Amino acid sequence: MSAPIEFTVRHDEAARDAGENEPLLRLRNLHTDIALRRGTVHALDDVNLEVRPGETLGIVGESGSGKTMTALSVMGLLPSGGSVVGGQILFEGRDLRSLPTDEVRRIRGVRMGMVFQDPLTSLNPTMRIGTQVAEPLRVHEGAGKAQARERAIEILRRVGMPRPDRIVDNYPHELSGGMRQRVAIAMALICSPRLLIADEPTTALDVTTQRQILELLDDLREEFGMAVILVTHDLGVIAGRADRVAVMYAGRVVETAATAELFRSPRHRYTEALMEALPEMAVREPGVPERLYSIPGLPPDLSRPPAGCRFAPRCRFGTDECRTTEVTLSTGGHQHACLHPVALTTAAPAARTAPVSAPAVDASGPAPEPILSVRGLVKDYEATTGGLLRRTTGRVSAVAGVSFEVRPGETFGLVGESGCGKSTVGRLVVGLEQPTDGQIVLDGTDIARLPRRERRRMHRQVQLMFQDSYAAMNPRMRVDAILSEPLEIQQVGDTAARRARIGTLLDQVGLSRRVLERYPHEFSGGQLQRIGLARSLALQPRLIVGDEPVSALDVSIQAQVLNLMRDLQRELGLAYVFISHDLSVVDYMADRIGVMYLGKLVEVGPAYDVVRSARHPYTQALLDAVPSATPDLAAPRESVTIRGELPSALNPPTGCRFRTRCPLAQEICETEPPLAGAAHQVACHFPLRQEGGAEA
Repeated sequence: MSAPIEFTVRHDEAARDAGENEPLLRLRNLHTDIALRRGTVHALDDVNLEVRPGETLGIVGESGSGKTMTALSVMGLLPSGGSVVGGQILFEGRDLRSLPTDEVRRIRGVRMGMVFQDPLTSLNPTMRIGTQVAEPLRVHEGAGKAQARERAIEILRRVGMPRPDRIVDNYPHELSGGMRQRVAIAMALICSPRLLIADEPTTALDVTTQRQILELLDDLREEFGMAVILVTHDLGVIAGRADRVAVMYAGRVVETAATAELFRSPRHRYTEALMEALPEMAVREPGVPERLYSIPGLPPDLSRPPAGCRFAPRCRFGTDECRTTEVTLSTGGHQHACLHPVALTTAAPAARTAPVSAPAVDASGPAPEPILSVRGLVKDYEATTGGLLRRTTGRVSAVAGVSFEVRPGETFGLVGESGCGKSTVGRLVVGLEQPTDGQIVLDGTDIARLPRRERRRMHRQVQLMFQDSYAAMNPRMRVDAILSEPLEIQQVGDTAARRARIGTLLDQVGLSRRVLERYPHEFSGGQLQRIGLARSLALQPRLIVGDEPVSALDVSIQAQVLNLMRDLQRELGLAYVFISHDLSVVDYMADRIGVMYLGKLVEVGPAYDVVRSARHPYTQALLDAVPSATPDLAAPRESVTIRGELPSALNPPTGCRFRTRCPLAQEICETEPPLAGAAHQVACHFPLRQEGGAEA
């Protein structure tokens, strides 16, 4: 075997001329436009940013704020019709706009790297991993095939890829989301760039994989001496990883400061509003979360940007002066573009609405009967070989003996990593999958054993709210047809009654009747989730299963949808099974939480207790992995860190399935622990705490 390839950071004359203390990248008065048939979108307007060697700059904001467009402008990868129309992009002291195209292409391939949001769409599905990782090396440095393969294996090893010598011969679809993201990082790093731009690198990942990727970026930044630009809408990711933060809104930078300073004392009203929309800011008492602050309205149309402060139409503190006066960034270390900044205003913010509690249950009488009882639920899938002669090679244990109950008006949160089986449980409950064993009792009827025709009738009682509402809708159908379809299938009412029902649904989810004539592609993500929720309410169900219903939304839109779901629960008496990998969201929404790992429930209890007094090491590891924008509000607790990938459900570990990744595992863990406890149950031989929250 050949010696390991050494990767070094290049410090050539251009880098030395720029000076190690000078910004590696500086954007000066950057303007970027996108020409469309209906007009020109002014995507970036007078953006000024800089990042120094070895520094991480976080760029945060809602979708459409310009953060990704800034990254694409730097890389020269703007979409069709896009062009930088003004300003400078100074990299290592040279303006990239003034350099020949070939030279810019080489700089982009060698000295700058970019990690894209969705590695599956940015990787070529027809090329093996090794070929894709090695491609920049062969194109820009003329490396031979054998040498490029060796260096691809080495860089994959450096980014923590298991068995890199085998992974190089795989295709992208054969890898998990976390592994694909490591491949994307390896591609960006193989030529040892000085600047790495990571555009939402962890958005689609669960919290444990997200933590691994972010720690990897930190380690590689230190090892390679790179500067990093971290683009994200997740304030928690920024709070824990960036040295400085730039907040963008409607194509402009509205605030920039050192990370600790910005999160301790935000100045711009937009930054303040983003932080108030976080679920972790609302949960304070058991069962009585505050209503999340929701930023009203939508960002402006940048083909016709408004005068003055662009946030003024949505701002609680906006005045006539704000709507007419151009505000530039203040000078100094903590810069902001706001006429009424937080630190300088004595008036109190508009009062939030009163705390919203879960539907009251009469404690003096018996508890209501469960609307849903899941008992010993099992789902196995056959694993088969491909080709014409298919044969069974084993069974995938997706769900293994799961039991829980949901009562009327209650929210049961189901959390865990990708691949733990939580979405499979959701699909089983709504009848999209048939269980291998166990019972799904809905209103006293075991729907798992009903004939297909009768199961379809039971769909009136339980509906599914999808993670990606756009993918779940027929793009050729208008909204009126999408909402009327379940009514027609179930033969509910005549045409007039259905039209009236659709009008009621739109009122309930806060949409205008004008949306009925439009198609799915004409809506924002938040509007699509409202339409998806309206569709799930069409048959007036008693139970809605929400499968990651807000995971793809910005924090401000997420707050709107969560508030809406809580309002409808209170008004209609709905019960929810809320599936998510984000424990801060589940903590806000749920009355009780079930934590799943590799097909099994490992902890079940009241939401407040599970989040603040976790008993299972896996639950604690999930909590520790959640990035927080308000770490000072968290109580100190024992930390648990897990490493490695989720084991294969084709051959799960014996006994406790978490033992192969658990820092507390001992020989007894090879025998399976049952769920034990009263209100707060845990399946662990060595729980972190005893019943009641006392340390074990």
